[in-house]
Amino acid sequence: MATPKIFESEYRFCTILWAHEPIGSTELVKLCREQLGWSKSTTYTVIKRLSERGVLKCENTVVTSLVSQDDVQAAEIDELVEKKFEGSLPAFIAAFTKHKKLTPAEIDEIRKMIDSIQPE
Repeated sequence: MATPKIFESEYRFCTILWAHEPIGSTELVKLCREQLGWSKSTTYTVIKRLSERGVLKCENTVVTSLVSQDDVQAAEIDELVEKKFEGSLPAFIAAFTKHKKLTPAEIDEIRKMIDSIQPE
């Protein structure tokens, strides 16, 4: 199953959920008011919308995610690479590194990640 699309404001909401889940909806409303400036009705609307899209579930007023932050981030990167770089990961990396200086530690970490990849 594909990871559902999560828009920017929904993502900010999900970061709160991921950090505190499982969480009661009343407590989630409080956190969204404090961190996002949302009203109670806005929070409940987002809970309902994300529940309908399979991102989270709310049972007995307890909210839990159905998709992980890693899955959402990976889906966003996949979409970005597909849309802006014609599906070419090397083109994405070239564009990224052209405008961002990497530290030797970051380069070493990236090399280790590449070396650990098993070819398909």
